[in-house]
Amino acid sequence: MARYVFITGGVVSSLGKGLASAALGALLQARGYKVRLRKLDPYLNVDPGTMSPYQHGECFVTDDGAETDLDLGHYERFTGRAANQSDNITTGRIYSDILAKERRGDYLGGTVQVIPHVTNAIKEFVLDGNEDYDFVLMEIGGTVGDIEGLPFFESIRQLGNDLPRGNCIYMHLSYMPYIAAAGELKTKPTQHSVKELRSIGIQPDILLIRADREIPEEERRKLALFCNVRPKAVIQALDAKSIYDVPIAYHNEGLDQQVLDAFGIDPAPKPVMTIWEEISRKVHNPEGEVQIAVVGKYTVLKDAYKSLMEALVHGGMDNAVKVNLKWIESDTLETDDPADHFSDVDGILVPGGFGERGAEGKIQAAKYAREHKIPYFGICFGMQMAVLDAARNLAGIENATSSEFNTDGEHVVGLMTEWLKGNQLEKREAAGDMGGTMRLGAYPHPLKEGTLISEIYNSTEVSERHRHRYEVNVDYKDQLEKAGLVFSGMSPDGLLPETIEYPKDVHPWFIGVQYHPELKSRPFEPHPLFSSFIAAAKEQGRLV
Repeated sequence: MARYVFITGGVVSSLGKGLASAALGALLQARGYKVRLRKLDPYLNVDPGTMSPYQHGECFVTDDGAETDLDLGHYERFTGRAANQSDNITTGRIYSDILAKERRGDYLGGTVQVIPHVTNAIKEFVLDGNEDYDFVLMEIGGTVGDIEGLPFFESIRQLGNDLPRGNCIYMHLSYMPYIAAAGELKTKPTQHSVKELRSIGIQPDILLIRADREIPEEERRKLALFCNVRPKAVIQALDAKSIYDVPIAYHNEGLDQQVLDAFGIDPAPKPVMTIWEEISRKVHNPEGEVQIAVVGKYTVLKDAYKSLMEALVHGGMDNAVKVNLKWIESDTLETDDPADHFSDVDGILVPGGFGERGAEGKIQAAKYAREHKIPYFGICFGMQMAVLDAARNLAGIENATSSEFNTDGEHVVGLMTEWLKGNQLEKREAAGDMGGTMRLGAYPHPLKEGTLISEIYNSTEVSERHRHRYEVNVDYKDQLEKAGLVFSGMSPDGLLPETIEYPKDVHPWFIGVQYHPELKSRPFEPHPLFSSFIAAAKEQGRLV
């Protein structure tokens, strides 16, 4: 039977519960266990698909088409296990399911209440599908004391009694601030956080304490005493130079051992940390540097591009270089000379996005990369903007545009209304619901033999994750190819362009993809497109 670790947070948000959960999962895997990581999100949205990146950061998409919390990206990158729809649930989805049952009359006239109906639904979700795993790590979003999180905390409290004795523990991630005027690290915020947790019936077994400096032994003893935790189970979680140092750092502090001790697992399997030692070595021992311009619309909040940032790091590791990112808000390229921004970069990457704002700036970025032979990587919206540059400046379609932000002109990019998902026809309407209606999840497609992208993949058949509702209009394919653009990948039915590029004798590395390859990159298995892109940037000659 699976053992459960419930991971809660306190004091402040953004402490890194997702990263801590992922690191613990990696450590348990290193000891030979099979691990599943899952996330309970208290917000009322059904999923983060309609939320602004400024509100929620990146929306991580799974193979089965779920739009989920970005922490699931951490889970995948650290464990290699592909997440799915059943690994993330929100209050919105719980209530939506319950209300649908109530309307059908499933509750036989009974009063529907938070306890037991909501809590039972949460518990059913937590326990479902875990038969093949040794450990299930369940992260609860937000911080203890948040009003919307109360049903989730109550549910995991109940599970402490429902599960066989010794089959679940609670780990609480907290924060120890340093007060410069006093010259002290303060334990009181964590004490109050644990007091709040205990007031709802949950006693943490392990405290993971974030701090920016070493926590003295006396402060650890104080926390153990006032929080009713064993002294060895107070684990310091210090700031790390790289997130890929975290598994080793937590192991050295004894986190995985304390988890196994809390379950009474003795003797515990010895960990094999070789893979994380090698990853850490690659991160900290580059042989040079490259500078990549990321031309985005949400660059104020870097979490909006979390998987993208990590995929670039992985590509750098694979090429023994450090990847420095130069963030450029795409709006600025609509008025500035692109040369002022791109003269010192080795590659240009234009990521996904939605809406008209900054679109012309992204087209300028694609044009500059094409004309100056700088490696260009266009992802989703970035591919579409590269196509619009080709349409306007090579194919002579001066009013080429997208129906996403312009009702006039020639819609070289337009709204998808029908596409095949396996053998099933998916249909959408412009005035339909926004949530969950995009082309989502993994879709296979063939690649044209002899193209650069097929050489990079070393295959003519690939499957990648999508998240978009606009698509390059296939009616313009012949006209664009006559102008020099190569459609190197199409959907199996030949109706949806998946990848574009310029021939190698025209440009050293210029690729656009309609999908999101960053979602499948891992530190121990970098995505081939990112490895190749960084290799091309390295060839630019600015290697330091």
